[in-house]
Amino acid sequence: MNRAELVAYLDSYLRINEIKDYGPQGLQVEGQEDVVHIVGMVDAQLPCLQAALEREADMLLVHHGIFWGGPQTLSGSFGRLVRAYIASDINLYAAHLALDAHPEVGNNAELARRLGLEVEDWFAPVNGIRLGVIARAHHALKLDYLVDRFEQNVGPVKLVQAHGARIVHKVGIISGAGAREIGQAAALGCDTFLTGETSHAEYYGALSARINVIYGGHYLTETVGVQALGEHLRQRFDIDFEFVDLPTGM
Repeated sequence: MNRAELVAYLDSYLRINEIKDYGPQGLQVEGQEDVVHIVGMVDAQLPCLQAALEREADMLLVHHGIFWGGPQTLSGSFGRLVRAYIASDINLYAAHLALDAHPEVGNNAELARRLGLEVEDWFAPVNGIRLGVIARAHHALKLDYLVDRFEQNVGPVKLVQAHGARIVHKVGIISGAGAREIGQAAALGCDTFLTGETSHAEYYGALSARINVIYGGHYLTETVGVQALGEHLRQRFDIDFEFVDLPTGM
């Protein structure tokens, strides 16, 4: 598939130019014009690039790109990374907040779908775009069963703080580093909150709010959006896609 056509579609579908992020998103590195094989990963650092090249990818599709914040000099480790991308002639496409917030293939919508929950609203705005979902169980289910669903359909859970009701009805979901929104989820009536990572500072917030919190890991909770987006592209354009799992353990 022609790179320009694929990028134009992704930019439109993900609303790349409408969502303010922490750095430029979309096509971050331009490579060869023809895209036949796409590799999806969470990150875009050197081991990820090497894994994509080993699989002869024409495009690396990621959640965490290589550009963040203001201008950077092409020196040190960042310079080595950029030079490696230029030398490889591979396309790098990144979608950060745009993929978190997407209602069909986004990390949070996809986590709800894999858990068998129905999205009813969105919350937790960042840069004016609501990233988190509020989802309901079709039938009341036990907290332990929800944890089992996560482990069966996403991967191993890092930690569970069972401070709320044992029967789950309403779940707030924010992938990655969403623990700061525990209080907001509780205020919105959620009995359970699912996110990626936490810190010691958030422990008593969950306890005080009397809410269950499931920590699935920052990396793991952000694998699902890239996978769903890749499957969407495969079905729409009959393009070859594979997701490469390169966990950080975080």
